[in-house]
Amino acid sequence: MRSIDQIICLWVTPICAVLIVLAFIFFPGFMPPMSPTMSETEVAEFFRENVSAIRWSMVTFNLFDVMFLSMFVVAGVQMKRMATPSPALAYAFIGSTASVVTLFTVADLMWLVAAFRPERSPEITVLLNDMAWIFFVTPVGLFASMCGFLATAIFLDARPDPVLPRWVAWLNIGAALLTLPSVLSVVVLSGPFAWDGIFSFWLRWIVFAAYVTLMFFALRNAIKRQDAAEEAIA
Repeated sequence: MRSIDQIICLWVTPICAVLIVLAFIFFPGFMPPMSPTMSETEVAEFFRENVSAIRWSMVTFNLFDVMFLSMFVVAGVQMKRMATPSPALAYAFIGSTASVVTLFTVADLMWLVAAFRPERSPEITVLLNDMAWIFFVTPVGLFASMCGFLATAIFLDARPDPVLPRWVAWLNIGAALLTLPSVLSVVVLSGPFAWDGIFSFWLRWIVFAAYVTLMFFALRNAIKRQDAAEEAIA
């Protein structure tokens, strides 16, 4: 198989996704999500009472969330196959993806630091918790940029047989638009746009899960078509 490296990178994602979902469920701060209206005392008590669950769930996140990058690297490789004026959009896409994953990792580390010394001052604990939530929920501009770069490349692909079908471009546009409301979580403490709200938390992660699933199948098909075309030439 000519594209065995891409296949390996692609299949890393669903394997890691299972572990990340388990960590997501195991973290007591997500089910249900912590409220930004919690007092300093309540936040500090939460970390003191859930030290082990927080530590192990965040360690799992920290080990495996970065591996999501492998699937998007495959997308970058496929973008370079597109008949666009230059590979600039592919490089911009990969750079945006790396930034998104980095911010998720920083959020994980903030929660880990807050749980490292649960006996510390509640003021410091609530600061770390606020920073973790804001890093985790708010930076949707990077995800929207990533989606925009990929959608643009698909629309510009002049190949008779496009590398990725047009519906993938619309998928990326839709995912970007549906996650944008999360940016408001830094200016409200309650309601649907707060970091625990229906738009900023639940809709965002449902959209992301659907996006990753559909992108997996779209990229798998692109790899199959690439191998078939190269074998036909050979």
